[in-house]
Amino acid sequence: MAFNLFKKGGPGSHGKTGAAGTATAADLHDEKLKFEVIINSIKDGVILVDDQGVIQVCNPAAAAITAWPADEVTKISVQSVMTFVDEKGEALQESQNPFTIVFKNGEHYRDNKASLLNRDKKQLALSLDVTPLLDTDGKVTAAIAVFRDVSQERAEEAQRGDFISTASHEMRTPVAAIEGYLALALNAKVSTIDNRARDYLEKAHSATQHLGQLFQDLLTSAKAEDGRLTSHPGVVEIGSLLEQITNDLRFAAEKKGLFVEFTVGSSNSTLDATGGSAGGGKTVRPLYYTFADGDRLREVITNLFDNAVKYTPEGKITIGLTGDDKVVQYYVRDTGPGIPPEDADHLFQKFYRVDNSATRTIGGTGLGLFICRKIIELYQGRIWVESELGKGSTFYINLPRLTTQQAEKLQAEAAANPQLAPLGDGKGI
Repeated sequence: MAFNLFKKGGPGSHGKTGAAGTATAADLHDEKLKFEVIINSIKDGVILVDDQGVIQVCNPAAAAITAWPADEVTKISVQSVMTFVDEKGEALQESQNPFTIVFKNGEHYRDNKASLLNRDKKQLALSLDVTPLLDTDGKVTAAIAVFRDVSQERAEEAQRGDFISTASHEMRTPVAAIEGYLALALNAKVSTIDNRARDYLEKAHSATQHLGQLFQDLLTSAKAEDGRLTSHPGVVEIGSLLEQITNDLRFAAEKKGLFVEFTVGSSNSTLDATGGSAGGGKTVRPLYYTFADGDRLREVITNLFDNAVKYTPEGKITIGLTGDDKVVQYYVRDTGPGIPPEDADHLFQKFYRVDNSATRTIGGTGLGLFICRKIIELYQGRIWVESELGKGSTFYINLPRLTTQQAEKLQAEAAANPQLAPLGDGKGI
């Protein structure tokens, strides 16, 4: 199917195809010239591809990025002009090509980590958006791609990440040594100190532990941002994992006088932020399978539970589990002071702290919830909070659910190829 973008010989058409930069006011009445003025002034690359995969329009920015002459690139297959590659520089299979995906699914495609091998054999980092154009029957007749070279930005991000990783790693070593010596000084079997000195050393030891945690969180957040966070996904049965974690963490809460419970199928939980209830009874616990790294999920739950203990002066902490045939949902609910509405939407940003006396007293690195969000997003999940001042907060996590058949198939594949699909069972970090 040919794709005709412009009308021919309409009213006001002067038949001019001059350079967009020298267009007169009269020229702008020409429909085609109007389009050229706009498309050529856009700094991002823009190409229009018809339903045969042939490029019909290419602006100068796109020609520069792909290293193809502007007068040659049209009427050529987009597969020839835009060669997408993986992190190893190898061409993607046709089924993974963004244009193939858009024409097949008819949905908008976005990739902020795309890589392109241009005509000069130079690999570029791209930010890419491909939008399908649909006819009245919903059939994809063309696609518009907008992209830009983000190689410099990505290199700078990598440099920042490398600096944070190196600095955090190097500083953790002397901090660990200081913490060790302070622990020895506080050990009555090793040294003798008076009460005043012990008080000073305990404060120094606490500050050193906080500093060590900050370095660890900085290192983890840097890896999460640039995709270097270690992950070994496998089939995880969330119910068993949560029950085990609850038993492991219970002592910390009970030491503070807080009651801890683990519930399944609570009618008070929701499957989305709008309040749809999952319901369900407790007589037989269903098996809630998902595909993720159990150790990383343990890290998230532990962080949310520790926060609940810190900010809940009295009452109880609930770890709950529910779901439907597509979603596994689990949550951590407390009876603490709650979170102001203006802060709730920002909690998962890096270094964001709720500005009140409680947070200043308790402390923290401001990175824990940011890391939690990054981990959950690794597995196509979502995390959010619902809170009411004076009544507590609930942190929800949704993950895609596997059927029992899907879980068993993946487990069998992992057993047959353990080097390809390591299972995260959540039994340690």
